[in-house]
Amino acid sequence: MSTFVVPQWIRLWLGLSTIIVIWDIGYCFMRPRSMPGGDLSWIWGPYNLFPYADVDWVYGFDAYNSGDGFTNAQAFMNVIEVILNLTTYFLGDSPAAPVTGLIALVMTASKTDLYFLQDYFCGWCKTGHNSPAVWWGVFFATNGMWIIVPTIASFVLASGLIKSVVSNAAKPRANGYSNGNAKVKAL
Repeated sequence: MSTFVVPQWIRLWLGLSTIIVIWDIGYCFMRPRSMPGGDLSWIWGPYNLFPYADVDWVYGFDAYNSGDGFTNAQAFMNVIEVILNLTTYFLGDSPAAPVTGLIALVMTASKTDLYFLQDYFCGWCKTGHNSPAVWWGVFFATNGMWIIVPTIASFVLASGLIKSVVSNAAKPRANGYSNGNAKVKAL
């Protein structure tokens, strides 16, 4: 029986994205200490160097001070994403790895789609204040990859899983029937 395994480039993405997402979770859950001027802001130096909280107000002081729950809600979903990524990564060549990987990748892309859609439907209320260069170069460049790469990887995993299922379903079994044609015993 042939099984489909997670391609190496997807495993690499899951590993690297897990590190970045853990770092992002920390930033969100440690606000305001992680924000510019906070005693732990040095840990998130790349966020605070620009500072990203001025580009994406979901990460900024206004969202924090107003009690906007979206930032921490998406960070909580990131925790689940990390668990799924690590599960997939450590399952290795197990037949379950492509399934958990597909779930994780669809979740990542969907969560980021929601992030963009939330901003779009409020009239770009969180990022519309930026110049086009900053919006495309900072906001889209750093967030768009969380849609593009997981979506491509999802299609790769889904395609591989479908081919594996179809291939295995057509193979004869010990009873002489293929998976789809096995006779069912009457009770």
